[in-house]
Amino acid sequence: MQTGKIGAGSDEPLYYSEGAKLPANAPEWAVAASERLKKRRENGYLSCCDPPPGVTKVLLHSCCAPCSGAMVEEMCSSPKLEKVVVFFYNPNIHPRKEYEIRKDENKRFCAQLGIEFVDCDYDPENWYERMKGMEYDPERGRRCTECFDMRMERTALYAHENGFHAIATTNATSRWKDAKQVDDSGCRAAARYDGLKYWCQDWQSDEMTLRKYEISAKESFYKQEYCGCSYSLRDSNDWRKANCIPKIQIGGERAGLGDRYFSDPLVDAAEESQDVVDEFFSQANEMAKAGTDVKQRKDALRLYKDRRKNEKDDGIMNGLNNW
Repeated sequence: MQTGKIGAGSDEPLYYSEGAKLPANAPEWAVAASERLKKRRENGYLSCCDPPPGVTKVLLHSCCAPCSGAMVEEMCSSPKLEKVVVFFYNPNIHPRKEYEIRKDENKRFCAQLGIEFVDCDYDPENWYERMKGMEYDPERGRRCTECFDMRMERTALYAHENGFHAIATTNATSRWKDAKQVDDSGCRAAARYDGLKYWCQDWQSDEMTLRKYEISAKESFYKQEYCGCSYSLRDSNDWRKANCIPKIQIGGERAGLGDRYFSDPLVDAAEESQDVVDEFFSQANEMAKAGTDVKQRKDALRLYKDRRKNEKDDGIMNGLNNW
Protein backbone atom coordinates (compact mmCIF):
# COMPACT_ATOMS: atom_id res chain seq x y z
CA MET A 1 0.00 0.00 0.00
CA GLN A 2 1.25 3.48 -0.82
CA THR A 3 1.40 5.73 2.22
CA GLY A 4 1.97 9.40 2.79
CA LYS A 5 1.65 10.73 6.33
CA ILE A 6 0.66 14.36 6.29
CA GLY A 7 1.89 16.60 9.07
CA ALA A 8 4.42 14.14 10.48
CA GLY A 9 6.93 15.34 13.07
CA SER A 10 6.74 15.77 16.87
CA ASP A 11 7.80 19.45 16.75
CA GLU A 12 4.86 20.53 14.61
CA PRO A 13 1.78 22.14 16.17
CA LEU A 14 -1.41 20.19 16.73
CA TYR A 15 -4.42 20.87 14.56
CA TYR A 16 -8.07 20.33 15.40
CA SER A 17 -8.50 16.76 14.27
CA GLU A 18 -5.21 15.84 15.96
CA GLY A 19 -6.37 16.90 19.41
CA ALA A 20 -6.07 20.69 19.57
CA LYS A 21 -8.86 22.60 21.27
CA LEU A 22 -11.27 24.34 18.95
CA PRO A 23 -11.92 28.08 19.43
CA ALA A 24 -14.89 28.90 21.64
CA ASN A 25 -16.75 30.37 18.69
CA ALA A 26 -16.25 27.36 16.43
CA PRO A 27 -19.40 26.51 14.44
CA GLU A 28 -21.30 23.34 15.34
CA TRP A 29 -20.43 21.60 12.07
CA ALA A 30 -16.70 22.07 12.74
CA VAL A 31 -16.96 20.79 16.32
CA ALA A 32 -18.81 17.66 15.18
CA ALA A 33 -16.46 17.08 12.24
CA SER A 34 -13.39 17.52 14.44
CA GLU A 35 -14.67 14.98 16.96
CA ARG A 36 -15.29 12.43 14.24
CA LEU A 37 -11.82 13.00 12.80
CA LYS A 38 -10.18 12.63 16.23
CA LYS A 39 -11.95 9.30 16.81
CA ARG A 40 -10.70 8.07 13.46
CA ARG A 41 -7.15 9.05 14.39
CA GLU A 42 -7.45 7.14 17.67
CA ASN A 43 -8.24 4.07 15.56
CA GLY A 44 -5.18 4.54 13.36
CA TYR A 45 -6.91 6.85 10.87
CA LEU A 46 -7.96 4.15 8.48
CA SER A 47 -9.49 5.77 5.44
CA CYS A 48 -13.27 5.96 5.20
CA CYS A 49 -13.15 6.24 1.43
CA ASP A 50 -14.58 3.30 -0.46
CA PRO A 51 -13.02 2.68 -3.89
CA PRO A 52 -15.14 0.96 -6.55
CA PRO A 53 -14.97 -2.87 -6.53
CA GLY A 54 -11.73 -4.20 -7.99
CA VAL A 55 -9.98 -0.83 -7.97
CA THR A 56 -6.45 -0.74 -6.50
CA LYS A 57 -4.74 1.76 -8.84
CA VAL A 58 -6.15 5.29 -9.05
CA LEU A 59 -5.20 8.24 -11.23
CA LEU A 60 -6.26 11.37 -9.35
CA HIS A 61 -6.71 14.46 -11.47
CA SER A 62 -5.72 17.46 -9.36
CA CYS A 63 -6.79 21.04 -9.94
CA CYS A 64 -4.63 22.49 -7.15
CA ALA A 65 -2.86 21.60 -3.89
CA PRO A 66 -5.52 22.98 -1.50
CA CYS A 67 -8.21 20.77 -3.06
CA SER A 68 -5.85 17.77 -3.07
CA GLY A 69 -4.77 17.55 0.58
CA ALA A 70 -7.65 15.72 2.23
CA MET A 71 -8.43 13.60 -0.82
CA VAL A 72 -4.81 12.46 -1.14
CA GLU A 73 -4.70 11.67 2.58
CA GLU A 74 -7.87 9.58 2.36
CA MET A 75 -6.66 7.62 -0.64
CA CYS A 76 -3.13 7.04 0.65
CA SER A 77 -4.42 5.75 4.00
CA SER A 78 -6.76 3.25 2.37
CA PRO A 79 -5.67 -0.39 2.77
CA LYS A 80 -7.64 -1.18 -0.39
CA LEU A 81 -5.39 0.86 -2.69
CA GLU A 82 -1.94 -0.08 -3.96
CA LYS A 83 -1.16 2.99 -6.02
CA VAL A 84 -2.29 6.62 -6.18
CA VAL A 85 -0.82 8.95 -8.80
CA VAL A 86 -1.61 12.66 -9.10
CA PHE A 87 -2.29 13.92 -12.64
CA PHE A 88 -2.07 17.65 -13.38
CA TYR A 89 -3.84 18.73 -16.56
CA ASN A 90 -5.50 22.14 -16.30
CA PRO A 91 -5.27 24.12 -19.54
CA ASN A 92 -8.06 26.38 -18.29
CA ILE A 93 -5.85 28.18 -15.76
CA HIS A 94 -5.05 31.76 -16.80
CA PRO A 95 -2.68 33.57 -16.84
CA ARG A 96 0.42 31.40 -17.18
CA LYS A 97 1.83 32.87 -13.95
CA GLU A 98 -1.14 31.58 -11.97
CA TYR A 99 -0.88 28.21 -13.72
CA GLU A 100 2.77 27.79 -12.74
CA ILE A 101 2.08 28.78 -9.13
CA ARG A 102 -0.65 26.19 -8.75
CA LYS A 103 1.27 23.46 -10.57
CA ASP A 104 4.56 23.98 -8.72
CA GLU A 105 2.85 23.97 -5.33
CA ASN A 106 1.00 20.78 -6.21
CA LYS A 107 4.22 19.18 -7.40
CA ARG A 108 6.08 20.11 -4.19
CA PHE A 109 3.26 18.71 -2.05
CA CYS A 110 3.38 15.36 -3.87
CA ALA A 111 7.19 15.23 -3.63
CA GLN A 112 6.94 15.84 0.11
CA LEU A 113 4.63 12.83 0.44
CA GLY A 114 6.51 10.61 -2.00
CA ILE A 115 3.57 10.47 -4.42
CA GLU A 116 4.14 10.30 -8.16
CA PHE A 117 3.13 13.49 -9.98
CA VAL A 118 2.38 13.52 -13.71
CA ASP A 119 2.85 16.96 -15.26
CA CYS A 120 0.73 17.09 -18.42
CA ASP A 121 1.22 19.77 -21.07
CA TYR A 122 -0.23 23.26 -20.72
CA ASP A 123 -2.71 23.38 -23.58
CA PRO A 124 -4.59 26.74 -23.46
CA GLU A 125 -5.03 27.11 -27.23
CA ASN A 126 -7.13 23.94 -27.48
CA TRP A 127 -9.03 24.94 -24.36
CA TYR A 128 -10.04 28.31 -25.82
CA GLU A 129 -10.98 26.64 -29.10
CA ARG A 130 -13.28 24.25 -27.26
CA MET A 131 -14.88 27.08 -25.25
CA LYS A 132 -15.80 29.20 -28.27
CA GLY A 133 -19.34 30.52 -28.09
CA MET A 134 -19.53 30.01 -24.32
CA GLU A 135 -17.40 32.95 -23.19
CA TYR A 136 -20.31 34.56 -21.33
CA ASP A 137 -21.92 31.45 -19.92
CA PRO A 138 -22.43 31.58 -16.14
CA GLU A 139 -20.29 29.61 -13.74
CA ARG A 140 -21.57 26.02 -13.54
CA GLY A 141 -23.04 26.42 -17.02
CA ARG A 142 -22.16 24.76 -20.35
CA ARG A 143 -18.63 26.16 -20.38
CA CYS A 144 -17.81 24.56 -17.05
CA THR A 145 -19.19 21.24 -18.28
CA GLU A 146 -16.98 21.43 -21.37
CA CYS A 147 -14.00 22.36 -19.20
CA PHE A 148 -14.54 19.37 -16.90
CA ASP A 149 -15.08 17.12 -19.92
CA MET A 150 -11.83 18.21 -21.55
CA ARG A 151 -9.76 17.62 -18.42
CA MET A 152 -11.40 14.32 -17.51
CA GLU A 153 -11.09 13.00 -21.08
CA ARG A 154 -7.34 13.58 -20.97
CA THR A 155 -7.15 11.99 -17.51
CA ALA A 156 -9.09 8.93 -18.69
CA LEU A 157 -6.85 8.52 -21.75
CA TYR A 158 -3.70 8.52 -19.61
CA ALA A 159 -5.30 6.11 -17.14
CA HIS A 160 -6.25 3.74 -19.96
CA GLU A 161 -2.78 3.86 -21.50
CA ASN A 162 -1.02 3.26 -18.18
CA GLY A 163 -3.03 0.51 -16.53
CA PHE A 164 -5.05 2.40 -13.93
CA HIS A 165 -8.35 0.95 -12.73
CA ALA A 166 -10.11 4.23 -11.95
CA ILE A 167 -9.92 7.99 -12.23
CA ALA A 168 -11.07 10.66 -9.77
CA THR A 169 -10.74 14.43 -9.50
CA THR A 170 -10.12 16.93 -6.72
CA ASN A 171 -12.64 19.24 -8.39
CA ALA A 172 -15.22 17.16 -6.54
CA THR A 173 -14.00 18.44 -3.14
CA SER A 174 -14.87 22.12 -3.64
CA ARG A 175 -18.22 23.60 -2.70
CA TRP A 176 -17.63 26.13 -5.47
CA LYS A 177 -18.22 23.24 -7.85
CA ASP A 178 -21.42 21.38 -8.66
CA ALA A 179 -20.51 17.84 -7.60
CA LYS A 180 -23.01 16.25 -10.01
CA GLN A 181 -21.63 18.28 -12.91
CA VAL A 182 -18.09 17.16 -12.03
CA ASP A 183 -19.09 13.52 -11.53
CA ASP A 184 -21.05 13.37 -14.77
CA SER A 185 -17.96 14.52 -16.70
CA GLY A 186 -15.85 11.89 -14.95
CA CYS A 187 -18.34 9.13 -15.72
CA ARG A 188 -18.56 10.11 -19.39
CA ALA A 189 -14.78 10.13 -19.72
CA ALA A 190 -14.26 6.77 -18.01
CA ALA A 191 -17.01 5.16 -20.10
CA ARG A 192 -14.85 5.64 -23.21
CA TYR A 193 -12.60 2.77 -22.11
CA ASP A 194 -13.53 -0.79 -21.17
CA GLY A 195 -12.71 -1.59 -17.57
CA LEU A 196 -12.01 1.99 -16.50
CA LYS A 197 -14.15 3.38 -13.70
CA TYR A 198 -14.82 6.84 -12.31
CA TRP A 199 -14.65 7.02 -8.52
CA CYS A 200 -17.79 8.81 -7.42
CA GLN A 201 -18.03 9.65 -3.71
CA ASP A 202 -19.13 12.54 -1.49
CA TRP A 203 -15.85 14.43 -1.07
CA GLN A 204 -17.61 17.56 0.25
CA SER A 205 -18.59 16.22 3.67
CA ASP A 206 -17.94 18.35 6.77
CA GLU A 207 -15.02 16.09 7.75
CA MET A 208 -13.41 16.38 4.33
CA THR A 209 -13.96 20.14 4.23
CA LEU A 210 -12.44 20.72 7.68
CA ARG A 211 -9.52 18.38 6.97
CA LYS A 212 -8.89 20.08 3.63
CA TYR A 213 -8.50 23.42 5.37
CA GLU A 214 -6.43 21.97 8.20
CA ILE A 215 -3.93 20.60 5.71
CA SER A 216 -3.96 23.80 3.66
CA ALA A 217 -3.22 25.85 6.78
CA LYS A 218 -0.52 23.46 7.96
CA GLU A 219 1.18 23.60 4.57
CA SER A 220 0.54 27.36 4.13
CA PHE A 221 -0.81 26.75 0.66
CA TYR A 222 -1.26 29.63 -1.77
CA LYS A 223 -4.83 30.92 -1.53
CA GLN A 224 -6.14 31.30 -5.06
CA GLU A 225 -8.90 33.85 -5.47
CA TYR A 226 -10.83 32.48 -8.45
CA CYS A 227 -11.54 29.18 -10.19
CA GLY A 228 -8.83 29.49 -12.81
CA CYS A 229 -9.95 30.50 -16.32
CA SER A 230 -9.91 34.00 -17.75
CA TYR A 231 -13.71 34.11 -17.74
CA SER A 232 -13.82 33.16 -14.07
CA LEU A 233 -11.24 35.88 -13.39
CA ARG A 234 -13.45 38.40 -15.20
CA ASP A 235 -16.66 37.36 -13.41
CA SER A 236 -14.99 37.15 -9.99
CA ASN A 237 -13.64 40.68 -10.38
CA ASP A 238 -17.11 41.88 -11.41
CA TRP A 239 -18.53 40.29 -8.27
CA ARG A 240 -15.83 41.92 -6.18
CA LYS A 241 -16.46 45.31 -7.75
CA ALA A 242 -20.16 45.02 -6.90
CA ASN A 243 -19.23 44.19 -3.30
CA CYS A 244 -16.56 46.91 -3.01
CA ILE A 245 -13.82 44.28 -2.67
CA PRO A 246 -10.31 44.82 -4.14
CA LYS A 247 -9.44 43.12 -7.42
CA ILE A 248 -7.81 39.70 -7.53
CA GLN A 249 -4.03 39.67 -7.34
CA ILE A 250 -2.06 37.03 -9.24
CA GLY A 251 0.88 35.74 -7.18
CA GLY A 252 2.94 37.94 -4.91
CA GLU A 253 2.80 38.13 -1.13
CA ARG A 254 -0.41 40.17 -0.98
CA ALA A 255 -3.84 38.89 -1.98
CA GLY A 256 -6.58 41.12 -3.33
CA LEU A 257 -8.56 40.22 -0.22
CA GLY A 258 -7.57 38.53 3.03
CA ASP A 259 -4.43 36.45 3.53
CA ARG A 260 -2.21 35.34 0.66
CA TYR A 261 -1.78 31.89 2.23
CA PHE A 262 -4.08 29.56 4.14
CA SER A 263 -3.54 29.99 7.86
CA ASP A 264 -6.69 29.32 9.91
CA PRO A 265 -8.93 26.35 9.02
CA LEU A 266 -12.15 27.87 10.34
CA VAL A 267 -11.62 31.31 8.83
CA ASP A 268 -10.66 29.72 5.52
CA ALA A 269 -13.67 27.40 5.60
CA ALA A 270 -15.99 30.36 6.26
CA GLU A 271 -14.86 31.84 2.95
CA GLU A 272 -16.37 28.77 1.28
CA SER A 273 -19.59 28.79 3.26
CA GLN A 274 -22.76 27.87 1.41
CA ASP A 275 -24.11 31.41 1.82
CA VAL A 276 -21.04 32.93 0.14
CA VAL A 277 -21.09 30.37 -2.66
CA ASP A 278 -24.82 30.87 -3.30
CA GLU A 279 -24.46 34.65 -3.34
CA PHE A 280 -21.64 34.54 -5.88
CA PHE A 281 -23.51 32.26 -8.27
CA SER A 282 -26.68 34.32 -7.94
CA GLN A 283 -24.78 37.39 -9.15
CA ALA A 284 -22.99 35.40 -11.86
CA ASN A 285 -26.31 34.23 -13.26
CA GLU A 286 -27.63 37.79 -13.31
CA MET A 287 -24.57 38.94 -15.25
CA ALA A 288 -24.78 36.00 -17.66
CA LYS A 289 -28.27 37.06 -18.75
CA ALA A 290 -26.72 40.19 -20.27
CA GLY A 291 -24.53 38.03 -22.50
CA THR A 292 -22.05 39.91 -24.67
CA ASP A 293 -23.91 43.24 -24.48
CA VAL A 294 -21.45 45.48 -22.62
CA LYS A 295 -24.07 48.08 -21.66
CA GLN A 296 -26.45 45.47 -20.28
CA ARG A 297 -23.62 43.88 -18.29
CA LYS A 298 -22.71 47.26 -16.79
CA ASP A 299 -26.36 47.96 -15.97
CA ALA A 300 -26.73 44.53 -14.32
CA LEU A 301 -23.57 45.11 -12.33
CA ARG A 302 -24.77 48.56 -11.21
CA LEU A 303 -28.16 47.22 -10.10
CA TYR A 304 -26.50 44.36 -8.22
CA LYS A 305 -24.03 46.77 -6.59
CA ASP A 306 -26.86 49.06 -5.44
CA ARG A 307 -28.75 46.10 -3.97
CA ARG A 308 -25.69 44.86 -2.12
CA LYS A 309 -25.03 48.35 -0.75
CA ASN A 310 -28.55 48.49 0.62
CA GLU A 311 -28.13 45.04 2.17
CA LYS A 312 -24.89 46.14 3.81
CA ASP A 313 -26.52 49.29 5.17
CA ASP A 314 -29.18 47.04 6.68
CA GLY A 315 -26.49 45.12 8.53
CA ILE A 316 -25.97 42.16 6.20
CA MET A 317 -22.27 41.36 5.87
CA ASN A 318 -20.63 40.90 2.49
CA GLY A 319 -19.18 37.49 1.77
CA LEU A 320 -15.63 36.69 0.80
CA ASN A 321 -14.47 34.95 -2.34
CA ASN A 322 -12.03 32.07 -1.84
CA TRP A 323 -11.81 29.24 -4.35
